[in-house]
Amino acid sequence: MNTFENISPFDYRYYGRNKSKDVLAKYLSEEAYVRSLARVEAALTQTLADKGVCSQDIAKEVTKACEQVTADEMYAEEDRIKHDIRGLANSIRKRVSDKAKPYVHFSSTSFDIVNTANMLRYKEFTQDVLIPKLLELEKAWIDLARREKYTLQVGRTHGQHAEPITFGFTIAEYVDRLGNRIAEFQDKHTKLRGKMSGAVGAYNASSLLIDNPLEFEKLVMQKLNMEPTLHSTQIVTPEPILDLIHATVSCFGVLANFADDMRQLQRTEIGEVGEHFASDQVGSSTMPQKKNPINFENVKSFWKEIMPRINTLYMDQISEHQRDLTNSASARFIPEIFAGLYLSTERLIRVSSKLQVDKEAMLRNFNLHKDLIAAEPLYILLGAHNHPDAHETVKQLTLKARDKKVALQDIAMNEASLKPYFDKFTAKQKEIILHPETYTGIASKKVDDVCNFWEEKLR
Repeated sequence: MNTFENISPFDYRYYGRNKSKDVLAKYLSEEAYVRSLARVEAALTQTLADKGVCSQDIAKEVTKACEQVTADEMYAEEDRIKHDIRGLANSIRKRVSDKAKPYVHFSSTSFDIVNTANMLRYKEFTQDVLIPKLLELEKAWIDLARREKYTLQVGRTHGQHAEPITFGFTIAEYVDRLGNRIAEFQDKHTKLRGKMSGAVGAYNASSLLIDNPLEFEKLVMQKLNMEPTLHSTQIVTPEPILDLIHATVSCFGVLANFADDMRQLQRTEIGEVGEHFASDQVGSSTMPQKKNPINFENVKSFWKEIMPRINTLYMDQISEHQRDLTNSASARFIPEIFAGLYLSTERLIRVSSKLQVDKEAMLRNFNLHKDLIAAEPLYILLGAHNHPDAHETVKQLTLKARDKKVALQDIAMNEASLKPYFDKFTAKQKEIILHPETYTGIASKKVDDVCNFWEEKLR
């Protein structure tokens, strides 16, 4: 099929035409799913051989057949018999001798294979691909935070100018939040479990053949570098994959928040940052001057599509008795959740490593309300020197400053009632009042603290 004959935008726009295709396809494609199913089938027969149920030669024969089976033939067989996993078993069986045929899929039920295969590939994708990619983004943000740790920026709360910070401090917030999400991934992907416990989870079939079916299940999982779930029905307990998807969606929220903040800072009237814009890049089909924040907007848009899907995973917690099929279709979309986060992470790595920071614009915006920013330190220091109503006094002074369009410091310093308090201020305290651009607290130190912490923890 031509790429543009696909229905999903994942295929024709975000996935199929760039270098991410091979990386994602190895774990998240339907072919990858079938390869994982076949790996589980091979591990099952190998363990049957280890326990003496069949010979090692049969196990080798089945393993070789499992390595050759393809999605095309499995689904062609499903079209014929109307069952996917039996279609897989038949595709393996046709490659082996009559002597080996009985030991393909022997003693297992479909979801022994399906659940284990999916948990296996999601675990490996998270471990081998997603976490390393998130660590790349974390490094890009750490580098940016450190580079800009002294760059003066006005803080904003409720969309209004607040106290001075540094741009590095702004980025350090995202270093910390992403670091927490990476740590969550490092934990949650190890909790994914497989099963080989049969149609209702009670080991009915395997107990006919094996003295210790629990040990048998454990040995199958060991061949896949997995652990069995403590209890299962026909399916594994749904909470571990739900927890991993929650980590995925909440991590996506961190990326979307960063993208939205940077998009807002790129507004014409703010202009503090900008995406790198290539010389041959087009911003608008009709306005040649436009340089739109397309990458930041794309990440937020992607998040809007992916984030609500967590609701489906919560609904998939519910399965009647030992199994129903109400998650059969919905669970097939899980790979898109992982792919969405991966693609947006890749995009932000590119943009963050080339982010243009306009220090002059940051200073210009700070200076818009520079003469009122001294209000907080003035009130705090007056209170510290025993002024009985410092907050109200400074509030009234700010109203005068706005009304007369003069600096708050000038009005305050000429207020006779405040002179006894000002006389007690130290030189450093007076400097902060007169030059509020120095009132950044420990913003630059916090940058180093946060970056050092996550560099050490995620090493």
